Amino acid sequence: MRVLDPTYEGLESAAAVCHALLVETDANGLVLVESGLGLDSVDRPAEVLDPEWVELVSPRLDRGETALSRVAELGYDPADVRHIVLTHLDVDHAGGLPDFPEARVHVMAAEYEAAMAEGPSRRYRPAHWAHGPRWETYGTGHGQEWYGFAGVQALRGLPEEFLLVPLGGHTVGHAAVAVRAGKEWLVHAGDAYFYHRELDAGSPESHPLLDIVQLDSQVDAELRVANQGRLRELASEHADEVSVFSAHDPWEFARFTQRA
Repeated sequence: MRVLDPTYEGLESAAAVCHALLVETDANGLVLVESGLGLDSVDRPAEVLDPEWVELVSPRLDRGETALSRVAELGYDPADVRHIVLTHLDVDHAGGLPDFPEARVHVMAAEYEAAMAEGPSRRYRPAHWAHGPRWETYGTGHGQEWYGFAGVQALRGLPEEFLLVPLGGHTVGHAAVAVRAGKEWLVHAGDAYFYHRELDAGSPESHPLLDIVQLDSQVDAELRVANQGRLRELASEHADEVSVFSAHDPWEFARFTQRA
């Protein structure tokens, strides 16, 4: 991924990331939040990926960087990944789906419908679901309230510690994935924001390079900004209960991995 320069002192330049979250459950096997790019994308990028997207993002096409390889490195059998929960179906978030063909794939219905209607496109690549995933889709007309967010979905076949939180704007059916870990909620916010300083309560600031991608890829600017503001409030007002992180910020990723 492209190397990013920090916007303030104390940070070093770092390559952008697109990371997944692996959760081990007692009764439901492994749950993967996001799937990143998969083996097909790495081995056959000219066939599977959009050339314009590859040129813009400069992804690191390395088998060792795939979710499949990382799950195996941790000592797990990738076949034990029974559920994949996606923030959205962009290429760099859903590209690893073919590597886990038996997993149930949880996503907002609006996102599923947009991907099926618009692909193939720069962001939606039908090769990533040509194997026929076991889709679990969720509408927005019902659900529960969670920290002021409405329409939050409990996930079928998973315990109540997993939630899908609608956060449209980046895509029509974009969502955050909340996972209860002990006394804390971990919130993978996907592409609801791209840079940790966008969640600063006092003076939020975007990253000039990441902002190019953020603005170019949004489908509803007003909704995206509003939802980003709601995440900012969540992170500020409930910092002792909720930890929010995004998909692509390498400094944020390093902070969370060091904490773990």
